[in-house]
Amino acid sequence: MEYSQAKKRYEALGVDVELALRLLTDKAIGIHCWQGDDVNGFEGSGALSGGIQTTGNYPGKATTPQELMMDFDKAISLIGGSKRIALHMTYAITDEKVERDSLEPKHFEAWVDYAKSRKLGIDFNATFFSHPMMKDNLTLSSNDEEVRSYWVRHAIQSRRIAAYFAKELKTEVVNDIWIPDGYKDIPADRLGPRMRLKQSLDEIFSEPLEGVIDVVECKLFGIGMEAFTVGSSEFYIAYCASHPKVYNLMDTGHYHPTEVVSDKISSMLCYFDKLPLHVSRPMRWDSDHVVRLDDELKEIACEIVRNDALDKALIGLDFFDASINRVAAWVIGTRNMQKALLYALLQPNKRLKTLQDNNEFTELLMLQEELKTLPFGTIWEHWCHEQQVESDEGWFDEIKQYEKEVLSKRKGNIGDN
Repeated sequence: MEYSQAKKRYEALGVDVELALRLLTDKAIGIHCWQGDDVNGFEGSGALSGGIQTTGNYPGKATTPQELMMDFDKAISLIGGSKRIALHMTYAITDEKVERDSLEPKHFEAWVDYAKSRKLGIDFNATFFSHPMMKDNLTLSSNDEEVRSYWVRHAIQSRRIAAYFAKELKTEVVNDIWIPDGYKDIPADRLGPRMRLKQSLDEIFSEPLEGVIDVVECKLFGIGMEAFTVGSSEFYIAYCASHPKVYNLMDTGHYHPTEVVSDKISSMLCYFDKLPLHVSRPMRWDSDHVVRLDDELKEIACEIVRNDALDKALIGLDFFDASINRVAAWVIGTRNMQKALLYALLQPNKRLKTLQDNNEFTELLMLQEELKTLPFGTIWEHWCHEQQVESDEGWFDEIKQYEKEVLSKRKGNIGDN
């Protein structure tokens, strides 16, 4: 009865609620594997380096592929809708040490089997941090040709592995390049590193590959690179504009604290047919907090939906918090992204646009505010029921039980961070 009444309330405004629920179900969210183990991967390299770090030492961190897959299974069992898993190159599963520039599809066969059995897509990331060949905080922009060439080979292999995923899973695969390159203090030469980065990217993308969506990811700064970041937003947007098969991925935490990605989306849609996103939550800087259902998240979702960009938006999550239950973090963040999308799908966008075009700004303001108290939660509960997952905080009981029976019994990872 409550759902029926809520549905009628939205339908009175011209919203097709059933269509909204179908679109939400079909929209895949990319869930990042690295929340489950604090971005450590399986190389055994220990502490992170390269402008990236996690904080906290909550017990129960996954330390093996089996543990990570088990934890991910628990998380996705509590999340409705379509899902993908995002991997980094450092999550290769091998019996021997393999250099990153020599990793091959065979080192990820276990992940393909895992994804197939759970009907998941895979997205991929080259890993340019926490490695001895990242010298002086430089990789693809290094003036040391041995270093630069190593990372070019690494990125080429990541694309080939992504193509393998695409072929095996019969779905396009986002292959992301983010590098930590930069300087702690004011550089004497900004152009040189950026020209070397451009050269590296040209070499990396020279091989045509089926099923691979190539993206580059900018960042404002990182730890130890506070003064200058080679791969800035302007650099990558210009690169993508001149290389039509490469796309600019926007990470919501990789900008100045006064910038918002929601305002950038429409600009990108004017020129690009794909909109890759990493959804995170910055606090002061790129600290990658678990995604909350805040105003910016809802506005990002609204910009995607109101501009008919659901098919263009490639939504992946990217946060890592080692201070709380890592499995719960996955569930909280992903469900919040889905809530934001549902909120956006339940907006009478055509009516709102018409009011703006007709300069009816008083009525537009009124309606925008009234929409905030419509029974959105009731529609969410109905969708969760359809997806056979808990609609309220009841899912957390399963997390607590899983922590008691599984996570609390893992040894040797308390205080590793």
